Amino acid sequence: KYKVEKVSNAIGTFANNDIVHTDPTGADHDSFSFGLKKSLLNYMHGICLDDGLSKWFDFKVPKTTIASDFIEKALTEYDPQVFKSTAKIVWLGKDPLTSVFTQSKKGNQREMLSLSFITKRQNMQIQLPKLQGEWFVEMLKELSVNNQKTYTLQEVKEKYEGIGLEDFELFWDNKPVNTLNRAGLLRL
Repeated sequence: KYKVEKVSNAIGTFANNDIVHTDPTGADHDSFSFGLKKSLLNYMHGICLDDGLSKWFDFKVPKTTIASDFIEKALTEYDPQVFKSTAKIVWLGKDPLTSVFTQSKKGNQREMLSLSFITKRQNMQIQLPKLQGEWFVEMLKELSVNNQKTYTLQEVKEKYEGIGLEDFELFWDNKPVNTLNRAGLLRL
C-alpha cells in the first residue's frame, strides 16, 4: 500500500526487526528508533504500560486509534472451543506410540487404538476406534510443524470425511482430541 520495498531479499533471522528498506514517501524512520527501543525495553520489564504513545518520542506523534482495552476485550471474548473452519491446525509434538487392543462393552467388541503422547512434562494417552486412530496418527504427521504445507480445520475435516469417517465435529470436539493441546496440537 505504501510502496515500501526491502533492499535485500535475504531472509532475516527470528525477530530481525531492522530490515533495510526504501520508503518513497520520504519518512524519517530513524527518528522513531530511540522511542521504539525505549518503549520495547519498558514493555519487556512490565513498566510504564499505561503511558501514552507520545511519552516515548521527543516529537509529536498522532494519537493511537486502537482502544486502550482492545487486548483485554479480545482475551475475555476468546472462546478456545470455537474455531473457524479457516483456523490453521499445527502439530508440534512427536509421533505417538500406538498399540491395538480389543474393547468389550455389553457383549460387543471393537478394535481400538491407544495413542501415547510423551512430552517433557507428562505422558498422555487417548483411545480411539482403530480406523479413526490410524487416520489421526497419519494426520498428525501431515500437520507437523516440520511440513511445508499447513492445513485448515476445514481441510482436516475433508480428509477425515474423505476416507468415509462420519461426525468429524463429534470426533474433533471430543475430550481426547481437545486435551492434546498440552501435547502440541495447536489451533491458530
